[in-house]
Amino acid sequence: MGLKVTPQRQLLFRLLHDTSTHPTADALFELASSQMPGISLRTVYQTLTDLAAMGELQSFDFGSGATRFDPNVDAHHHLLCTTCGDVADIYAEGADRLRVDDQHDFVVASTDIVFRGECGACRNAPAADRSRISTSSSTIETATRSQS
Repeated sequence: MGLKVTPQRQLLFRLLHDTSTHPTADALFELASSQMPGISLRTVYQTLTDLAAMGELQSFDFGSGATRFDPNVDAHHHLLCTTCGDVADIYAEGADRLRVDDQHDFVVASTDIVFRGECGACRNAPAADRSRISTSSSTIETATRSQS
């Protein structure tokens, strides 16, 4: 599937590869709009769908109802903070050796493991701050600023 290289696609590809936050389409749209006024939400969704179909990124639903996008297409797993919603890549040693028993007559094509818990920032935040932290606060902009 060959896609025409457009400024919108280039921007989204760059934004995805400049972050490790596993952003949602809405978070990408918000950031892309600040850099390219006039980009449409439909363009963002279509570009993400196309890139996923091409194998250039992975998409995940970690139970929040919003699909998150990951440009890391290596075999890996995820850490999910249940307080702030941040997602991080992790390479879990031995995960490739997990097997299901034979009684189900099932062939495993892939394994996705999500370790749910609390990140260090949330765990170490004062109690007053912890009550204000929510999944919606996890955005691509925060991670992009912290990488600068």
